[in-house]
Amino acid sequence: VQLVESGGGLMQPGGSLRLSCEASTSIFGIYDMGWYRRRAPGKQRELVASIGANGKIAYADSVKGRFTISRDNAKRTVYLQMNSLKPDDTAVYYCQCIDIGAWGQGTQVTVSS
Repeated sequence: VQLVESGGGLMQPGGSLRLSCEASTSIFGIYDMGWYRRRAPGKQRELVASIGANGKIAYADSVKGRFTISRDNAKRTVYLQMNSLKPDDTAVYYCQCIDIGAWGQGTQVTVSS
């Protein structure tokens, strides 16, 4: 499975961005998917949000109420809507096919005035 993220960029605090992650597999709908981020080189990736094949959703405490994960199985895509962005959200964001451990290449999100 190949995963390709898009939608990152530079945003001012309080702004919004939507990340997308398209998967190459036609059986995307059976996989649990997650968004992770790495805030600095050498630091571990941390789970931001996950969405199961059954639609079950979980968020890190730091993004609850601000970020929304969703998926469109017909488009083989998982999304991360990020609102009320803070400088602490600055990171490289990765999507993962949790069941098989496949990662995308990452997309940079920078929140700065």
